[in-house]
Amino acid sequence: MKVSLKEYISNKKPIHIIGIGGVSMSALAELLLSFGVPITGSDRSHSKVAERLERLGAKITYAHLPQNVENTALVVRTAAVHDDNPEIIRAREKNIPVMERAEAWGNLMTDYENVICMSGTHGKTTTTSMMTLIAMQAGADPTVMVGSHLPAIDGTLRIGSKGCFVAESCEYCNSFLNFAPTIAVVLNIEADHLDFFKDLDDIIHSFRMFALRTPQNGLVIVNGDDQNAMKAVEGIDRRVMTFGLNKNCDVYAENITTKNGYYAFDIIIDGEKYTNVTLSVPGKHNMLNALAAVAAAYELKMDSDKVAKGLEMFTGSSRRFQKLGTMECGAVVVDDYAHHPSEMRATLETARAMNFNRIICAFQPHTYTRTKALFNEFVDALRLCDKAILAPIYAAREQNTIGIYSSDIAKEVSGAVSLDSFEEIEKYLRENAKNGDLIITMGAGNINSIGYSLVEK
Repeated sequence: MKVSLKEYISNKKPIHIIGIGGVSMSALAELLLSFGVPITGSDRSHSKVAERLERLGAKITYAHLPQNVENTALVVRTAAVHDDNPEIIRAREKNIPVMERAEAWGNLMTDYENVICMSGTHGKTTTTSMMTLIAMQAGADPTVMVGSHLPAIDGTLRIGSKGCFVAESCEYCNSFLNFAPTIAVVLNIEADHLDFFKDLDDIIHSFRMFALRTPQNGLVIVNGDDQNAMKAVEGIDRRVMTFGLNKNCDVYAENITTKNGYYAFDIIIDGEKYTNVTLSVPGKHNMLNALAAVAAAYELKMDSDKVAKGLEMFTGSSRRFQKLGTMECGAVVVDDYAHHPSEMRATLETARAMNFNRIICAFQPHTYTRTKALFNEFVDALRLCDKAILAPIYAAREQNTIGIYSSDIAKEVSGAVSLDSFEEIEKYLRENAKNGDLIITMGAGNINSIGYSLVEK
């Protein structure tokens, strides 16, 4: 049975959210609360996010219990919450509809005039954040859902008007196939999430289906420099706009200059200069992210000066080459969420352009399947730093049935060390870091905690 979220919103029926403290779930809860919907939720542990929702009126239980769903009309869950969850079991017994998180967001999107969905193997959070600042600067009053804390909106959600919705859109478990973009952006496509997708062709097909989620009069914006992304949109009956660094793209960069890893460039659209941009985040990859956001802004007829200003104002989001501080010895510490070899390469190449004496990377691989599938690529990426320190693999949702370890990577990277705990890594860095070094804590797990410890006085 297809369930429409709008019916629950308009009738103010109570909705229960399992895992309400999660990034996307907490944003969903806050948006629903703003519409006057009674919200209950459950989570395993207290968090600042959950406490904020309680202040806004949500009633939260810090345990998964069958009685939590007794008085609700609808249950929303993430893909991480399985059918054996006691709340799901009870909801099924009582015939209470259960909706997936991505389906709920997709339902909500249909209420907005322009929905810009940012997808891709890498760069989603950054490009969503760039688009947010552009739209705010251009006076579009966007509603925003982004996957990392964005200082400009003090969180992961901004509640704006119904004219513009900017949404980070993830391919894992095909969740973005529930979304309703009017503008679908495909930043790049690579092999990832091979615990879910069969192979690269399966991933390309998923992105193709995502592009076809746009209406006939919608737009697909795609990286013209990325072969897989172009393959995904080949021959689709939608309007396609390309961006990239070659002049065959509809939107491209020209007169590029770089200073200490930061890029400035002209943006050419349909052969005409649209604007000039100076980025406040380093790295060549961010030039491509900016071009994608500008293509969407151009389609929405946003003022070019305000677009340039919005991009300039973007200084980064949490865990994306985020400067945490400086150690007593003078070494600079940054944290980066990179957990795929291509992201790692982009981050380390950016660091290379920033004139540090040494780049020391403390890397925490993320999931056993990814480490196994992309083993050689991880080795190649880590060879870009001067010293690699490997933390134990972050299991996330997996068990180590493969028998793979961080020490296997360390053996292949000259001078690399593999240590068994964060305490050992922190101790190693304190003993070996020097003034003029850049220390990067890298990975999608909890390795950033080391960086914070290093810079605490």
